Amino acid sequence: MSKINVMVVDDSAVVRNVFADIFSSVPDIDLVAAVPDPIFAMKRMEMQWPDVILLDIEMPRMDGITFLKKIMHEHPTPVIICSTLTEAGAETTMSAMAAGAVDIITKPKIDLKNGLTEKKSEILDIIRASAAAKLGRRPVSVADLPSRPKLNADAIMPAPTKAMSKTTETVVAIGTSTGGTQALEHVLTQLPRVSPGIVVVQHMPEKFTQAFANRLNGLCEVEVREAVNGDTVIPGRVLISPGGSHMTLNRSGAQYFVEIKDGPLVSRHKPSVDVLFRSVAKAAGKNALGIIMTGMGDDGANGMVEMHDQGASTIAEDESTCVVFGMPKEAIKRGAVDMVLPLSSIPAEIIKRRAN
Repeated sequence: MSKINVMVVDDSAVVRNVFADIFSSVPDIDLVAAVPDPIFAMKRMEMQWPDVILLDIEMPRMDGITFLKKIMHEHPTPVIICSTLTEAGAETTMSAMAAGAVDIITKPKIDLKNGLTEKKSEILDIIRASAAAKLGRRPVSVADLPSRPKLNADAIMPAPTKAMSKTTETVVAIGTSTGGTQALEHVLTQLPRVSPGIVVVQHMPEKFTQAFANRLNGLCEVEVREAVNGDTVIPGRVLISPGGSHMTLNRSGAQYFVEIKDGPLVSRHKPSVDVLFRSVAKAAGKNALGIIMTGMGDDGANGMVEMHDQGASTIAEDESTCVVFGMPKEAIKRGAVDMVLPLSSIPAEIIKRRAN
C-alpha cells in the first residue's frame, strides 16, 4: 500500500505535535514535515513534495491563502485548511476553498490538544479522501478505509413506500463532498434567476456553511442561503443544509419546505446526502431531480436509489470532472443514475426543469 506523505504547516507547536501523534498511529500516512510557516515549508518542499498539505491560514511571514495560491499555480496539490471554528475563520476559509483547497479540518478554540485528538478518525478520513483528489496530476492510490461506525438513513426517517404523483414544479436535490465547494459554485453561478428550487447537502462543518452560502449568494443570480427550519423551497432559491445538522424535504399541500434536525451521523456524515435524498424521494417522488457530484465514500448512493425507485430523474457527475469520483461512482454502480454528465453539462439539465 502506498503511503500518503503529509506536510503540516501551522505556527502552533501543539497542533504540529498532535498531528504527528495521530499520523504515527496509522500505517498508511507519513508525516514528512511539520513546519511553523510557509517560508519553512517551501524550503522543505524543495527536498520532497508532499501528497497532502495541512495548512493553517494565519501565520507569520506569509499567510496561508497566499501560500495556497502559490502552490495551486506552481504545483497543484491537495490542501486541507486547518481553521478555527469561528465566523471570522469561516469567512477566510471560504476564500481558501475558492482558491483551490479541497477540505477543512476545524480546530477548537479551547483545549486544542484534546479537541483535535478526539477528531482523529475524521482527520484521517479527510486526509485519505484528499490524497485521492485529482488536481491536474495523477492522484495517489489510496484505499477508502472507513474508521467510524456507519448508520444509514433509517436512523433519521423511514424509507418511502409509495410514489408521488407528477406535478409541474420540480425540486432539485444536490449532494456533494470533497471538491464540492468549487463544483457547486460552477453549477449555481450558471443558473438564471428563474430556476427550480434547490436543496443542497455539502459535507462541511457548522458555521462554515453560512459563510459558504453567503459567498455563493453574492456570485449567483439565484438566492443562496443556509437553510433554517421551515424555509420554503421555491423557484430561484437554493437552500444549503447547515453543517452539523441533517436537512429533510417535506410537503404541505403544494408547498415544499425543509426541516433541520439533529441526529446521529448517517453514512458517517451530518448533514448526510442519504438523509436528504430519502426525504426528497418521499416528499417529491417523480417531481424531483437528484444530482450527486464529487466526493469520497458512498453517502448519497442509497438515497439516490430510493429517489430513482420513486420515479425521480437522477444525474451523476462524470469521473472526468470529479475531484474525487467516489460518491458518483457508488450511485452509478447501484443502478440509480439516469445520466452521467461532466460538470459543465449539469446546469443545463437543471434549467430544463423550470416550470412552464
